[in-house]
Amino acid sequence: MSVSTAGPSRSDLVADTALALLAERGMRGLTHRAVDEAAALPQGSTSNLARTRQALLELAVRRLADREARVLALHEMPDPAAGTDSLVDALALAAHRALTHNRALTLARYELALEATRRPELRAYFDATGARFRDQLIALITGMGSTDPARHTLSLIAWADGLMFSCVAGSFGSDTPSLDEVRAGLRELLEGMLGS
Repeated sequence: MSVSTAGPSRSDLVADTALALLAERGMRGLTHRAVDEAAALPQGSTSNLARTRQALLELAVRRLADREARVLALHEMPDPAAGTDSLVDALALAAHRALTHNRALTLARYELALEATRRPELRAYFDATGARFRDQLIALITGMGSTDPARHTLSLIAWADGLMFSCVAGSFGSDTPSLDEVRAGLRELLEGMLGS
């Protein structure tokens, strides 16, 4: 049996490079030519894969969703029957990963989210790729006994997004909370919502 040692696909390489450029240079620094140069690809490679800027942005959003699914470890989320502590631990670990080892990816997400406010076609695509995260949280919160799962999920996402934005791009950019601090904040929020 042979093990494949092939690197990422050309599509993944282009998308990963686009995400890195977004984090490093912002939206204005993301061009087809910049991706080719940063990825050490022949000129025109990115254009062959994603003809338009919209296509390049969609490629980046799709890859972002795949990579964030691994960061957030959606497949590791506990069964709601395991209780609040299990959910707090899983969500705190996911948020802390986004704040530390995946800081650039989180920053790229905010760049794409802001661009989506100016491009309705990107907004629809961005929202559709993010629906799996929201839907899974609604299911978890429902299973935990929430009396208003949609509202509670919005509060949870708003809290997590606010924490991540503040610590990655906002006024707490040089203050990354510890895993225990993230866990404490989540516990307060969830216990308040769920009355546990």
